[in-house]
Amino acid sequence: MDLFFNRRVVAVLFLGFSSGLPLALSGGTLQAWLTVEGVDIKTIGLFTLVGLPYTLKFLWSPLLDRFVVPLFGRRRGWIWVFQIILLALIFAMSVVSPVKAPWVLAFLAFCLAFASSSQDIVVDAYRTEVLREKERGLGAAVSVTGYRIAMLVSGALALILSEFLGWRSTYMLMAGLMLVGMTAVWLGPEPEDPGIPPKTLGEAIGGPLVEFFSRDGAWMLLALIVLYKLGDAFAGSLTTSFLIRGVGFSVGEVGAINKGMGLAATIVGALFGGVLMARLGLFRSLLLFGVLQAVSNLSFMVLAWVGKSYPMLVFTIGFENLAGGMGTAAFVAFLMALCNHNFTATQFALFSALASLGRVFVGPASGILVDEFGWLLFFLVTFLAAIPGLILLWKMRPRLQALDH
Repeated sequence: MDLFFNRRVVAVLFLGFSSGLPLALSGGTLQAWLTVEGVDIKTIGLFTLVGLPYTLKFLWSPLLDRFVVPLFGRRRGWIWVFQIILLALIFAMSVVSPVKAPWVLAFLAFCLAFASSSQDIVVDAYRTEVLREKERGLGAAVSVTGYRIAMLVSGALALILSEFLGWRSTYMLMAGLMLVGMTAVWLGPEPEDPGIPPKTLGEAIGGPLVEFFSRDGAWMLLALIVLYKLGDAFAGSLTTSFLIRGVGFSVGEVGAINKGMGLAATIVGALFGGVLMARLGLFRSLLLFGVLQAVSNLSFMVLAWVGKSYPMLVFTIGFENLAGGMGTAAFVAFLMALCNHNFTATQFALFSALASLGRVFVGPASGILVDEFGWLLFFLVTFLAAIPGLILLWKMRPRLQALDH
């Protein structure tokens, strides 16, 4: 039971919530606010650029490895600072009019995204350093759970609350919820191995790369980071379009089953995968969950073949999200195991940026494949796209098993 109920895992859960909360407040929820207030569509379109820091956060991650805030320890001090800034920014957004001062609101939203992505860098580093080896899978799972719950709170719940409380009070309430993460920083333990901060900024920038590429099989590890979730990302790129246009489900049905039940299945999958990882170890978990991810893509192929079937829809969405949640827990644990604690912030930020490359590039290819060959063959291709990662995983078995020790 110590695996579940200890300060390390609980702190990671609430810090996951703290990471997920600001995302929608500078994205989907903000877009809804602008739309309701009658802001023109061109301005709303430009507001999407405020999310750029989330993509580029690895650029300033060396600063967070190099410098230490003299409060709460190497990682918790930075998290505390960014949480105070986030609370102030969300509150400031609540008192700005989108109609009278849209560019002031845009500036605050950009600052919010920058502070939020910076908090993510340090939360990832803290989670990597504070969790013991057997806790990595569960820690990744509870972090994902906290993050997804926070996205629901600042997304769906905020939209509902805005109709009763108004946007100003809703954003003020969201600012107050940052206290959840601040409490976690205060109560969370220091890592047993916090690493040694780089002595210079040059070392903070170059050290993570030099250290990583000094390892045997570094390039193969990078290839595995890109390939492991590729098939999953491929299938997920057009899931909503497939369910509505490909098999004819209504938008409401897709929202309830794909988004609602799918989210629940992802959380259950992540938590179940995290528990299993403590028994199976890193390599066997990555292999088992990777196979399940690949096979789950074939369930979409079956749905495309049988057509509009509610039982098949529920099975497909449940299976795919359970497998995806399990795979995510193992994959995040894998990234944590790769980090050197002297450079955790930079290495984890670079690894996660590299992992997202697949998601970026499969989108355009997905549309072309469907247009040329149809949905049935498209989902077969997404299954095949998962196989190279699994082959590489098997070839790297000894190296990955060594990460467990």
